[in-house]
Amino acid sequence: MSLRQRLAQLVGRLQDPQKVARFQRLCGVEAPPRRSAHPREDEKAEAPLAGDPRLRGRQPGAPGGPQPPGSDRNQCLAKPDGGGAPNGVLNGLAAELGPASPRCAIRVLVMYLGQCTKDIIRWPRPASPPVVKLEVFYNSEYSMPSTHAMSGTAIPISMVLLTYGRWQYPLIYGLILIPCWCCLVCLSRIYMGMHSILDIIAGFLYTILILAVFYPFVDLIDNFNQTHKYAPFIIIGLHLALGIFSFTLDTWSTSRGDTAEILGSGAGIACGSHVTYNMGLVLDPSLDTLPLAGPPITMTLFGKAILRILIGMVFVLIVRDVMKKITIPLACKIFNIPCDDIRKARQHMEVELPYRYITYGMVGFSITFFVPYIFFFIGIS
Repeated sequence: MSLRQRLAQLVGRLQDPQKVARFQRLCGVEAPPRRSAHPREDEKAEAPLAGDPRLRGRQPGAPGGPQPPGSDRNQCLAKPDGGGAPNGVLNGLAAELGPASPRCAIRVLVMYLGQCTKDIIRWPRPASPPVVKLEVFYNSEYSMPSTHAMSGTAIPISMVLLTYGRWQYPLIYGLILIPCWCCLVCLSRIYMGMHSILDIIAGFLYTILILAVFYPFVDLIDNFNQTHKYAPFIIIGLHLALGIFSFTLDTWSTSRGDTAEILGSGAGIACGSHVTYNMGLVLDPSLDTLPLAGPPITMTLFGKAILRILIGMVFVLIVRDVMKKITIPLACKIFNIPCDDIRKARQHMEVELPYRYITYGMVGFSITFFVPYIFFFIGIS
């Protein structure tokens, strides 16, 4: 057997949906019971539910009812939100340890290339059955590579790379964090039935390649974003051009909105860091003072940290809600789309893309400019 045949055989094994189904069963995920081949028998079985006023309002998936598309005995494994929530938590921690602009530039590039690669390769999700789909919102997207795995790899690695020389802490902590976090996010995607083992491995290796090529230029890009006179115009124009290119790769799907959100937030964070730097709100320490020693943990420090988190979260949520209420009706009015039902209106690309890009662009700008300015004004920066 030639090397090419062996590689093809290995790819086929790693892409086998049966392996995903076995892992799900190991975690306690059970496939839903098959419906009867005779519709009358199903109607008889559902008749008591329709006649009992206590059960009529019960929706599928409610406690005590059938669990679509599958039920899982081990509910705690479903809580990581497929990798989104853990990545968000780690992003929040990283925001207190180092500058946001370089870290955001890395994640924007990783996620953008991952989404574009999906639309070029166009491999479907693992077949169901045998896989039980616990997440159906992104089921229409393509599978290869796993962008959750890419994000779950890029965030901890970039966090360690950008903070180790800035803060004093044992490197072993970072070396423990990286594999643990990658495994948590990657296994959650297999558990949710959204990716094969091959998708996860490809996402991990793809991220390592991107970081190896791109990381040496992070400081150069960050310096340009902060100091160049026309950096905001170039940033916004570049991110819009990347978005327009990605939207031509395939038909409209939920991944288009995600791409617009990634590019919008990246542009907002980069523009915010430019304004913040030129106003002198956040100044990097001199090189001779690095690495910085961690301050002693006191009740005052702990209280300031909690206050910063609460103020930042509340302000960002307010900005997001205000921009949502402005951008969606405005886009509907411009493109003559009925906005009586917001959910239906957002199914149109002409509404979803401006909403995601502008709203999350303002969110990113708020994170790197408005929120630090509030901290500086009230004395908790």
